[in-house]
Amino acid sequence: MNKILNLVSPEAVQSHLGITQSVIQRMAANSTASKAWCITLVSAILVIIAEREERNYAFIGVVPTLLFFILDTYYLALEKAFRQSYNEFIDKLHNGKVISKDLYVITPKGSLAKGFIRAICSVSIWPFYITMLIVIWIFRSAIF
Repeated sequence: MNKILNLVSPEAVQSHLGITQSVIQRMAANSTASKAWCITLVSAILVIIAEREERNYAFIGVVPTLLFFILDTYYLALEKAFRQSYNEFIDKLHNGKVISKDLYVITPKGSLAKGFIRAICSVSIWPFYITMLIVIWIFRSAIF
């Protein structure tokens, strides 16, 4: 620990960790907001379609569902990449390898494309959006 204190100040380390944690929290909040907006928009679309009795247009609800699916998956991939960055910084900190350059760079670690593919398989992504698509399909088939 003395090596770390000699190289960088504890306040700088705390600040770096705090900023990284806030970025991770924002990505998680954005993911949650994506789901909330998806429900809101799809519900509004289905209500308007039901009022006009045009069930054939229910597929319009698929568009925001797919767009929010992509956005939500992106936020989850970014969140995981920033968590990986955070964990690598903590490992460096424990091994006494933190240098001042590490404190001024907050970037996601790993391949975002690979992270995106892994995020699609997450339990927080696919069940929600598959359920939304099923609801749209049931609405189209069963209403009226």
